[in-house]
Amino acid sequence: MYVPKWIVAMCGVVFLFLATFAFLLAADRNPLPFPDRGSRIFAASSPAAKDAVVELLARHGLNERFQFNTDGVLRSVLWDGTIINYSTPEVAQKLRNATSSIGIVAEDPASSASSAAEFLRSRGFTAEVVPDVEPELPIAFVVTDAMSGTVLNFRRHVIHLPRPK
Repeated sequence: MYVPKWIVAMCGVVFLFLATFAFLLAADRNPLPFPDRGSRIFAASSPAAKDAVVELLARHGLNERFQFNTDGVLRSVLWDGTIINYSTPEVAQKLRNATSSIGIVAEDPASSASSAAEFLRSRGFTAEVVPDVEPELPIAFVVTDAMSGTVLNFRRHVIHLPRPK
C-alpha cells in the first residue's frame, strides 16, 4: 500500500504537537488561556523584593509565566495563576493598603463587584467598590472588612485583557 510522504510528514507533525501539548499539561504548564480560574495575588514590599520572591518561588517549581506591568503595578504571573506584585504607594492607598487580593473572573467586573459588595453588606460587613485603580485595566475592586488586608478584584477573562507590556 502506497502512503504519500506528505501524509506521513503531516502525521508526524500532528503527533509531535499532541505529545508536546500533553507534556505541557502534565507539567502543569497549560499553554492555553483556558480555564481561567482567577488569581491569588500577593504583594511585595518593593520591586527588588518582588524579583527576589519570584526567584525564590522558581527555585521551588513555581516559575514565572510572564510579566504584566502597568504604570502603577509591577506583576509577575506564575504558571499556576498566582501573582506576585509590587504596587506604587498611590495604588496601595486607593485599596486601603491591602496586601493581597483574590482575583475573580467576571463578564461585567463593575456589576459583579457591586453585587459582591451588596452581598457582603447584607451579611453585616462594610464593602466599598473601588473602580479604576488601574485605569488601563478593566478591574473593579471590593474593599471589605470581611477580609483582613485582602481585597477582591473582579476582571474580565484573560483573553479580554490587554496584552502584557
